[in-house]
Amino acid sequence: MSKCDTIIKGGSFITMDPEFRILSEHFMVIDQGRIVDILPLDQIKQYKAKQTHDAFGCLVTPGFINAHSHMPMSYFRGLADDLPLHTWLKDYIWPLEAKMMTPDFVYDASLHSAAEMILNGITLTNDMYFQKERIADACIRAGMRVLVSEAIIAPKYSGDGHEFAEKLLEFEDAYRDQPLVGCTIAPHAIYTCSAELYSSCARLAADHGWLLHTHLSETQQELEDCLKLNGKRPLEYLASLGVLEAKCLFAHGVWLSGKELELLEGSQSAISICTDSNLKLASGIAPLKDMLKRHLSVALGTDGVASNNNLDILEELSTTAKLHKAINADPEFLPARDAFALLTIGGARTLGKEQDLGSLEAGKCADLLIIDLQNLQSQPLYHPYSQLVYALGAEQIRDVMVAGNFVLKKRQLSNLDEAELISTAQEYQIKIQKELRQ
Repeated sequence: MSKCDTIIKGGSFITMDPEFRILSEHFMVIDQGRIVDILPLDQIKQYKAKQTHDAFGCLVTPGFINAHSHMPMSYFRGLADDLPLHTWLKDYIWPLEAKMMTPDFVYDASLHSAAEMILNGITLTNDMYFQKERIADACIRAGMRVLVSEAIIAPKYSGDGHEFAEKLLEFEDAYRDQPLVGCTIAPHAIYTCSAELYSSCARLAADHGWLLHTHLSETQQELEDCLKLNGKRPLEYLASLGVLEAKCLFAHGVWLSGKELELLEGSQSAISICTDSNLKLASGIAPLKDMLKRHLSVALGTDGVASNNNLDILEELSTTAKLHKAINADPEFLPARDAFALLTIGGARTLGKEQDLGSLEAGKCADLLIIDLQNLQSQPLYHPYSQLVYALGAEQIRDVMVAGNFVLKKRQLSNLDEAELISTAQEYQIKIQKELRQ
């Protein structure tokens, strides 16, 4: 009899493996944070586990991957709604950040976001903000994975980026023993960074194996300004600077043309669309059908809650799937299984993490969700993928595991006190309202 840390038994395992197998009447063996095997229940006596977790009547899925977020913005939820992006940023968000962004604020707000993400089934997020160490520390405490970055915005980083690269290398060294934490290099956007800075970041990303994470083609104004200043569309402009020599994650991609998408074909780069945020800011709708037709790597991101206004990525998926059927007048576009891949194996692929994450397979990290089907909204069940995309809500996510550790059990956070987080958020609300009155 072999020993292991955890057995999860029963239910239906939505593996998202290359064959998209759904395994019923099976059990999963987990040891040292990784999946050892998924086997039929009649073989369970081969293993002795420290703990056995019952998943009968549930779906067991890979953890969800959020490909673009701004965790410390959680305390700005609902502050400046119903505005276009550039007005929202310049007149409200950036001035408030200049006043509020202390290390404690970033940590506390990130902790709030981490808790909200876990409750929504997100086990890894790719985050862009400032004071990356505080974001990393908050995610470590919560027990979730994070790729952090320091948003590079001129004139703070007006040179060639090498000073910033040194800080990233120092960060990697300091967090070397933290397996839940990684980093990216993140020039904010073409309207906040110079050509020299973008070129330098791309070279540094390629040299050090970093993902280059940036906003791109989010609004029509960004497109028009780029054409006026550079004579090129945004992705054409970045390609001319050598940015596509690195592996990139382009957030939004709303105004990418067919010619620009051609530049991405065969590249290492990927796109994270942020449907709810783009709809709410009236930024537009990403050309998802053209992206997928060209076999580009695509994932979903929540963006920040100041513009979304939540971190419910399952809701994001449902909206995305239905919206793109409607605008393409094609009910067969993006079937439920393919849509669900955007949150799991597709999300992992966009971040270069598909060898460890995104599916339930032997050898991969034990990042998973147990979704309770014993409720009215979940029954009857005919097709699990359909239920996941069109019917289920985050409230049915019962348990969440990251690296073999439960960070949510029976809808209760394992490492954080939800009441305490709410109290802290309300304290910051008072401080923010005071700043707004000044």
